[in-house]
Amino acid sequence: MESLALGVVWGKSAEKGGGSMHLLLGHLLDTAAVGELVWDRYLAPVIRERLDAVSDGQGRALFALVCGLHDVGKATPAFQMKDDGLAARVRAAGFDWKSVSPQQGRRWHHARAGAVILRGYLPQVGWSRQACNWVWPLVAGHHGRIPGRDRLVNPGVAHGVGLWPQAQQAFVDRVAADLGVDLPGLGEARTPSRGDQLTLSGLIIMADWIASDHTHFGGLSDPTKVSMAAARDRARKAWEELGLRGGWRRPNLVPVDQHDLVRHRFGKAARAAQSAAVELARDMPGAGLLILEAPMGEGKTEAAFAAAEVLAAKVGADGVYVGMPTQATSDPMFSRVRAWLAAVDVEVPIGLLHGRARFNPEWAALRSQISFAGVHDDLDDFGMTDDYGMGDAFGLGDEFGVDGEGRAGAAARSEAPPAGPAAAADWFLGAKRGLLAPVTVGTVDQLLHAATRTKHVMLRHAGLAGRVVILDEVHAYDVYMAQFLFEALRWLADSGVPVIVLSATLPPALREQLARAYLQGALQCRDVDLAALPTPDGYPSTTAVFTRGGEPDFAGVSAQPWRPSTPVNVRILDEDDAFDPRTVAAAVTRAVGDGGCALVVCNTVRRAQDVYAELAAAFGADVVLLHSRFTAAERAHRTAEVVDRLGPPGRTGAAARPRRLVVVATQVAEQSFDVDVDVLITDLAPVDLLLQRVGRLHRHERPSSDRPANLRGPEVIVSGLRLTGEDVPRYPGGSRAVYGDHLLLRAAALVADAAKGPGWSIPEHVPGLVATGYGDAPLGPPGWADALAAARTAWEGDEARRRVNASAFLLAGEDRLGLPTLAGLHDNGTAALETEERVAAVVRDGEESIEVVLVRRAPAGGYLTLSGRRLGPSGEVAVSDDAVLEEVVGSVIRLPAVPELTAAARATLTPLPGWGGDPWLRRTRALILDDQHAATLGGRDLRYDNNLGLVVSAGNR
Repeated sequence: MESLALGVVWGKSAEKGGGSMHLLLGHLLDTAAVGELVWDRYLAPVIRERLDAVSDGQGRALFALVCGLHDVGKATPAFQMKDDGLAARVRAAGFDWKSVSPQQGRRWHHARAGAVILRGYLPQVGWSRQACNWVWPLVAGHHGRIPGRDRLVNPGVAHGVGLWPQAQQAFVDRVAADLGVDLPGLGEARTPSRGDQLTLSGLIIMADWIASDHTHFGGLSDPTKVSMAAARDRARKAWEELGLRGGWRRPNLVPVDQHDLVRHRFGKAARAAQSAAVELARDMPGAGLLILEAPMGEGKTEAAFAAAEVLAAKVGADGVYVGMPTQATSDPMFSRVRAWLAAVDVEVPIGLLHGRARFNPEWAALRSQISFAGVHDDLDDFGMTDDYGMGDAFGLGDEFGVDGEGRAGAAARSEAPPAGPAAAADWFLGAKRGLLAPVTVGTVDQLLHAATRTKHVMLRHAGLAGRVVILDEVHAYDVYMAQFLFEALRWLADSGVPVIVLSATLPPALREQLARAYLQGALQCRDVDLAALPTPDGYPSTTAVFTRGGEPDFAGVSAQPWRPSTPVNVRILDEDDAFDPRTVAAAVTRAVGDGGCALVVCNTVRRAQDVYAELAAAFGADVVLLHSRFTAAERAHRTAEVVDRLGPPGRTGAAARPRRLVVVATQVAEQSFDVDVDVLITDLAPVDLLLQRVGRLHRHERPSSDRPANLRGPEVIVSGLRLTGEDVPRYPGGSRAVYGDHLLLRAAALVADAAKGPGWSIPEHVPGLVATGYGDAPLGPPGWADALAAARTAWEGDEARRRVNASAFLLAGEDRLGLPTLAGLHDNGTAALETEERVAAVVRDGEESIEVVLVRRAPAGGYLTLSGRRLGPSGEVAVSDDAVLEEVVGSVIRLPAVPELTAAARATLTPLPGWGGDPWLRRTRALILDDQHAATLGGRDLRYDNNLGLVVSAGNR
């Protein structure tokens, strides 16, 4: 009777099976066959080695088996009753459920049912309790959430009585037999690290999603057509048609004994700091944390790439993830990674992972060369469809991201891409799959989200495992974001993933915290001994953190900087308490009125808009405004134009350096913004961020004739700071709201000392300034002491509160270090992080914000683009005309993170009626402007100005 079950119990209905019911056995064997290919053709050597190590070389068999058993819980009345027609067929075969109500069935999910089946049956065939305990959570969590053991209470008849237990066991035995594995022999598998378990959980979901694509795995209702051979043939064809593959091949990496890896890859002799970093990577016994601290322009990126090759060869990794602080900094890094990979493995797939990647011309050109047949592109460019929270709102949920048809969303117009690796196969661009591509570049949020207790978080870990992780500009994370970074480091260390951290201005306390977090993960204990952690005795420096013999170990080395230090004059702009933008504009006019290039950095969008308005009246086209409240296309255009005009000298095809140009920007100009200006005017900010801004000043070597005579010595003018005698410094309320009093007061003291003295020597003074700015030594004159003490007390309280707040959302946290399995991973509060917008707000500790597309209401009815092109009565022209679609998608903008705006946008904004035919637009809210480019939302007046960007009424800073 149990063998009869194999021929009638169904796994997918005709609707989900592409028109034909798919027997459960067929789906289990399909997934097992895909699992074999994931092992053979996708996994990095290190993942295979780690699973082999706990299973006496049977890692492949164990992985394929668990893939094949993932849906065994569907062999229960609770699932089989879901389709009336198919249920009748099952009951007619003798498998009944006389007293089970539909309500009972809905309460018993097949993922948990599968865990119960395995926990009950595997010990009967010789599995150890230890092996059962770590395997059942992988099956219970294959729909994205891993429950605790208390959620596995067997609800009796809904799970199955009578003949059902024998039928369930028959499925387990049949999958094992068809795979040719020794089921009892696998039962002695030892427990992998929890990081490896989470990786396996994600890989099982990957195999399930591939095997659930009815385009390649159509339903089989005839049991005579179900076999392991047929499943393997289907899996092979699907794999090849989808274009899936793993990362680079190990022989392609540079030889570890290569004398100068930097020269070998990049054609230029390694600088001292680069050589030191590579040598330290060579000396590490295996995976670990490598911290590179060096001034701007020192070549940290090339050093990181070379060190990544060394570490990848050492541990068996086959790709990289490069995390950047912002979308704007991700784009140029994407080009650099592609150029490097062209020499490593020109065929390795690469992905650009951030929400506005579609506006990157290089990425758009790569995507245009891959096919989108067979996988629906109903997603954003980093594969997080449902996480925008619109699937439920607009009825567009999609469990596997493959249930629709449609063309890809609009992208930037592009020519043929530069030579280098191609875009990852379109499957990797599906919902929640972005990090599974072997090489990825994107915002650090991708990593921070992997540290949150969210649905399908294991897919992110499956993508990060077997890679080398490179994180740039880590000083940009505040204490709240840092908690997610530390949590991610704990999991990466537990998975044996090497991590390379880059920073120009790293506070000593943060260096120590990074080391502690990585070692906590590697040793799976909360308290680690950092007594031997070296303190850099020079700058640039590299610190290595790893374990040896189960104990913490460290190494450190400093090197001479590539360029000698340069004296930078520091001056404080004389302002009154009103901090009138006209005062800043006047200082700029004095500095570059007769010529020169200036960068003005303001701490808020509103102040930047006001300063720009004053300068535009005098300088006209010689002033450019750059901030986050321009539409995506306009911001990308402005950024590219500024970098082209003020970038490094001698670039092929670059624009000539202008006689005069003023760039007014917010913090978007603070990081990885490769421009070279003659003078810097910047609002007061924490000292490490001030130094980042100073990194744009005289950034590149030029002939002296390229700079005006009065600007040939670098000078920074600090605005937004008023000092009178020994009175406590004053600064605009917007600066206080962004940074708080504690760090601003300490920065003010350092600026005041520099302005009274010889200024700063850059980069020589950078480590000391950062250490002092974030230290606790008294600063400033005696009259500041009370204000500084009060600010510090408030700051410490706020830091403690934010650490506690972050802990509520961490994937596991320090308190769960050392647990043996993943059981209960998703218990406690997962529902709070269902949307990508919510997760983004959580990891950045900000209010939730919404992206919208700006369109105009046509006077005669219907809609227009911002520039006035007709969209039709319902916006339908955007779906049928690629040029119009490009303009519409380019008009996306993120609203300020104001609770009233976010709530109103969620409640009232929807896609235009005619956007249903486009997979991206149909999930995108439209903000409809009047003929003055204005609208009211959440009690705020909004106006989009082509020169100023989005202008928001009361409450906008």
